[in-house]
Amino acid sequence: MKTIILTGGGTAGHVTPNLALIPSLRAHGYDIRYIGSYNGMEKRLVTQAGIPYDGISSGKLRRYFSVKNFTDPFRVLKGCAEARHLLKKYQPNIVFSKGGFVAVPVVLEAHRLGIPVIIHESDMTPGLANKICIPSATKVCCNFPETMKYLPEGKAVLTGSPIREELLTGDRKTGLAYAHMTEDKPVILVIGGSLGSVTVNSEVRKVLPKLLEKYQIIHICGKGNLDESLIGTPGYAEYEYVDKPLRHLFAAADLIISRAGANSICEILALRKPNILIPLSAAASRGDQILNANSFAAQGYSRVIEEENLTDEAFLDAVNDTWENRQKYIDAMAKSHQANAVDAITGLVEEYARKD
Repeated sequence: MKTIILTGGGTAGHVTPNLALIPSLRAHGYDIRYIGSYNGMEKRLVTQAGIPYDGISSGKLRRYFSVKNFTDPFRVLKGCAEARHLLKKYQPNIVFSKGGFVAVPVVLEAHRLGIPVIIHESDMTPGLANKICIPSATKVCCNFPETMKYLPEGKAVLTGSPIREELLTGDRKTGLAYAHMTEDKPVILVIGGSLGSVTVNSEVRKVLPKLLEKYQIIHICGKGNLDESLIGTPGYAEYEYVDKPLRHLFAAADLIISRAGANSICEILALRKPNILIPLSAAASRGDQILNANSFAAQGYSRVIEEENLTDEAFLDAVNDTWENRQKYIDAMAKSHQANAVDAITGLVEEYARKD
């Protein structure tokens, strides 16, 4: 049997595309294993999917001063030794990496052992972890046409982002029942990313009474971010994290408010849901979410509010305007010819995997 090792972690965005590939890889006869960090969120998501999981030491490479900059290189070196041991043990035909710092030791050691590596870059410009990995990669998949110019010629492949097929099979009535919502008012689904967003959470809660006059709100706020004082508020449901029922909540949503992580917005595009994107500010990130959001806005898929311009009035105006003009966004997204990323990536895996 052919073996593939998947790797990537740190946020759900580094894991869910890997999970989206699993049914296709299984159908092509692959034994699938996963290498992630000891206790990252990827461990729970992967083991829940029934995939054998191995943890390795992981360190973060920072562009800013931190005491951990002196200790993390040793964690990375330890991770490289552990990754090399696992790769020799499992003898995979190929490695697929979704990025994140835990993937760096796996990719580097796979390359040293002569194992083909395919990596996927979700954002408009490669992050630091993927920049380190690209020279060791056989092929580099990406989401945006604009990304191709940042990648080595001959390695870059525009695939789009693998979308979990189950997300497209949600049932609206099941989602409404799960969140205790009715058919009487439109439903807004608020997602702040897998780790939640203090900024988005705070803004939604500040204007919640105004929102509830016209809409119902399903709020996925991130671990540790529940507001217990709002539990039981009619028309408002909040969750730290939603896994299996998420497809039904997507189906129930008439409008989505989200951060602009590449995987999240590709899922919204696949679902053809009118949306408002509030990208993570350049002050708190490398600015990739702003680039992602602006690309979607330019194509007519999304309304964008940058954090610096996020006021109560701007937020409410954006919600009402997007709702009133929702068909414009739906029509624009319907014209998208997003590639079938699962098939494209599986095809690359089949093409470049070592033959036994």
